[in-house]
Amino acid sequence: MGVLVCCDCFFYRYWRVVFPLLFGWYYIIGSRWKSKTKPNGKKPTAEEKKQYLEAEFTKVRVVDFDLKELVMLPREIDLNEWLASNTTTFFNLINLQYSTISEFCTGDTCQAMTACNTIYYWYDERGKKTKCTAPQYVDFVMSLVQKLVTDDDIFPTKYGKEFPNAFESLIKKICRYLFHVLAHLFWAHFKETVALDLQGHLNTLYAHFIVFVREFNLVDPKETCIMDDLSEILCAPAPPAPAAPSSPASAPSPSSHNHVTER
Repeated sequence: MGVLVCCDCFFYRYWRVVFPLLFGWYYIIGSRWKSKTKPNGKKPTAEEKKQYLEAEFTKVRVVDFDLKELVMLPREIDLNEWLASNTTTFFNLINLQYSTISEFCTGDTCQAMTACNTIYYWYDERGKKTKCTAPQYVDFVMSLVQKLVTDDDIFPTKYGKEFPNAFESLIKKICRYLFHVLAHLFWAHFKETVALDLQGHLNTLYAHFIVFVREFNLVDPKETCIMDDLSEILCAPAPPAPAAPSSPASAPSPSSHNHVTER
C-alpha cells in the first residue's frame, strides 16, 4: 500500500481536509470529559430525526474544498493503492467520529442498527442473519474492517506485493458497512453530535466519503438512497468563489431538486 500520495501538492491539499477533522475530534474528545454537561443520550423523536437537513446545520463544514478534485485518482497512483489508502483513512475517521458519541449508542437507546426506515442485519461468515443492537453492529463492522486492513495479504504494505484479485469486491464490502455507520450517526445521534459541536466534522466526513464512493462506484445507489436528501445538499458542487457584493442575495441552487432517487 505504501505512501498515500507521491505528489507534494496533492499531499498538501489532502491534509487540508483530513487534519482539521482529526484535530477537531481529538480536541472535543479530550475536552468533553472535563465538562460537567454532557449531551442528552435519549433517542430523538420522530420530528427531530431529520434535524441534520436543517440549513443551519448543513452549512457547517470543517473545510471549504472541492471534494471531487480531492478524490480523483492522481495519474501517478495505482488504482488499488488509491482505493486502499482512502478506504483505510475513512475507516479510521469514521471509527473516530463514532467514538465521540459511543457512550450514547447503547443497547437500550439503539436496540437495532437503524437509519431512516431501514434496519441493518449482520451476516456472519456463514451467511447467518442476525439482528443486533447498533453498538454490536458497529463493533462487528469495525472489528471486521480492522482485520482486513491490517492483513498484509489483502492490504499489502511491502513493495512489489500484489493486491488480491478480489480486492475491489472487499473494498465495496467495507464501504457499504462504513456507510451504514455514517447513516446511523446522522439518524440516531445527530443531536448528540450537535451538542458536542461536531456537526461540521460529520458533514465534511460524510460528503468526502460519498463523493469518493460515487467516483469509483463502490456502493450501490440503492444502498445509499435512504440518505439521498442529505447527499444532494452536502455533495452539491462547491459554489463559485464570492464575487464583489453586486447583488443583495443569491438564489438557492436548484440542483438539489433535480435528483432522481433509486428505490
